[in-house]
Amino acid sequence: MNITIDGKQCEASYGEYILEVARRNGIEIPTLCHSDALPGLGSCRLCIVEVIERGRSKVVTSCIFPITREVEVLTKSEKIINMRKTIIMLLSLRAPENEYMQKLREEYDIPDKEIERFNVDRSEECILCGLCAKACEAMGTNAISTVNRGISKKVSTPFDEPSKECIGCAACANICPTGAIKVCDSHGQRTIWNKTFKLIKCEKCGHYFATQEQIDYINAKLDTETSEILCEKCKRVQIAENLKDVFENIPE
Repeated sequence: MNITIDGKQCEASYGEYILEVARRNGIEIPTLCHSDALPGLGSCRLCIVEVIERGRSKVVTSCIFPITREVEVLTKSEKIINMRKTIIMLLSLRAPENEYMQKLREEYDIPDKEIERFNVDRSEECILCGLCAKACEAMGTNAISTVNRGISKKVSTPFDEPSKECIGCAACANICPTGAIKVCDSHGQRTIWNKTFKLIKCEKCGHYFATQEQIDYINAKLDTETSEILCEKCKRVQIAENLKDVFENIPE
């Protein structure tokens, strides 16, 4: 089926999300809590768009709104821009000094004075999007989650203590849109969530790339034993070399 996004005709499949169709057609919709690897969160609401159907307009969250019929979508209408400005301002109250949030404020022309009039924690960088907790859950470790309620809500390990379930994979930090989760890799060790791990070297390039707990966890999940410990870059090189050998040995 075809839908119209900002006046552009776009082909879409039944059940496909508006955000996916827009990006495939080069139409940018801002997001914070969205990841192609972990779709369906829809917590930050920054990706809101206006959908016009049968002459009626409604505001929807594009990352979780499925297309079921031909509609018109507006991503930059006056209504949407004003609502996005409010969302960005409110999120900035959580992380006023964060570089990414400051960039968004500049893009949407939101003056700093709108933030300065509130009593905020200027050291905070987390916007509570929930991506980190979802990534940890997808890993199967569930070492972190959102805790508390209201203004004291935050992402943490149980009782703010080092979690025995944490394997130090740093998936939470890698997916965080604002860089709120700090990871310190130094002298063969990684510190994250108040817990220190021993890092393992790639057997090919010698680069520290994973924790021992991470390797053990993956081996246990796959019910296998890693014969050679390689980083992702060296794995890709190894696969390319193996494929090259296979093709070279194919009889003509």
